[in-house]
Amino acid sequence: MAKLANFTPTILKNLFSKPATTTYPFEPFKYPEGTRGHIENDIDNCIFCGMCTRNCPTRCLTIDKATHTWTINRFDCLACEYCTVVCPKKCLHTVEGYQEPMPEKSTVTYTMSEEAIAAEAEKKRIAAEKAKAAKEAAAKKKAEEEAKAAAEAAAAEAAPEAPAAE
Repeated sequence: MAKLANFTPTILKNLFSKPATTTYPFEPFKYPEGTRGHIENDIDNCIFCGMCTRNCPTRCLTIDKATHTWTINRFDCLACEYCTVVCPKKCLHTVEGYQEPMPEKSTVTYTMSEEAIAAEAEKKRIAAEKAKAAKEAAAKKKAEEEAKAAAEAAAAEAAPEAPAAE
């Protein structure tokens, strides 16, 4: 009975104070500062350069330029964020929170949207047209310079030489 008397103040304090536990089911969990979370990709901004795959220490990332896909094996990922640091377009970012548990290992594949693929193809077509126009302009300028040089050379040959002054 003496031991119960020692705990009486603690029992009374806990009965009349707020709960020490979180209100998780009713409010979203607030992750502490520095929590790594998991990697997400804004795939429509990705240029598929491969910098993320070359810098990943676990090699959990794969890129397929032909099909415009970016794949991550979440179970192998350490969430070290090296990929987010080296990404030139900054399309990789860390999302607060963790992946939902799955019964088996799986990968997550991001595929570029058809609109983004069409926009990328249009940019390449416009760049090719500009390069072709610049090449044609350079060739035209070079031909004009050569014609001018040839005309000057012909004029110099046709002009009579002036007699030397005495």
